[in-house]
Amino acid sequence: MILTFYVVFYAFLTAVFVLSMWVMLQTIDEYNPKYADRLANPGLMIRPKLDTLEIVYSINAQNASWQKYVNGLNTVLQDYNTTVQELRGTNCTSGVYNKQDDTGDVRNYPKKACQFTREKLGDCSGLGLNPTYGYESGKPCVLIKMNRVINFFPEIIPSLSNTSITIKCTGKNDEYDRLLGERLYFPSTKGNLGSIDLMYFPYYGNRAQKNYTQPFVAVQFLNATRDYDHNVECRVNAANINNQDDRDKFQGRVIFRLRINS
Repeated sequence: MILTFYVVFYAFLTAVFVLSMWVMLQTIDEYNPKYADRLANPGLMIRPKLDTLEIVYSINAQNASWQKYVNGLNTVLQDYNTTVQELRGTNCTSGVYNKQDDTGDVRNYPKKACQFTREKLGDCSGLGLNPTYGYESGKPCVLIKMNRVINFFPEIIPSLSNTSITIKCTGKNDEYDRLLGERLYFPSTKGNLGSIDLMYFPYYGNRAQKNYTQPFVAVQFLNATRDYDHNVECRVNAANINNQDDRDKFQGRVIFRLRINS
């Protein structure tokens, strides 16, 4: 009798658990996370990225000092070769959102992804005469990317650009910024700010838009002061992204250390 009681009791608990899981799964959309709106401000990240947010190397040492950064960028940019992008993405209209709405209950999947070829990164593409991304000559390139947020529409700041959100990398204050030297951005606006075109938004998620290629902005430091620790802060500028919250230093920005030793 006791054995029968426990068999029936645990069978009942198992049935309740299975039923609860089934009910919960009915509320989940396999393409869109239910609470994605809780991440209001995407952060930034850099490439190359090793164990820490720092790029430190010597230009007069053997190339092993900077080769790890070059290798990291080579790996990241493999998917951005033209041959790959022509297979995975389409040519989109610049300056407008790449909206691909569903029609009623009909899913518009898979959604198309816009091409982003490494040629857009100019002197930081690793192609042509600069295969080391400037590291060998002491003019390193750093790639900046914005973290993906599903169905997020970043809003432009018209005084900066009418077709893109922008990125700017600076020193902590005017003096530190002067020591950081001249910077170039690829792709860029006419005002020499990094540019991420609106056509790369929104992102619909890996299931719905599996060929999506995340855009980069490359910043090249042309004459940063040698033998000095530069704390570089890169911020994304969009009307609906807060990059001024000191409680979260990765919200709308990223801070990394750059040092180029003689």
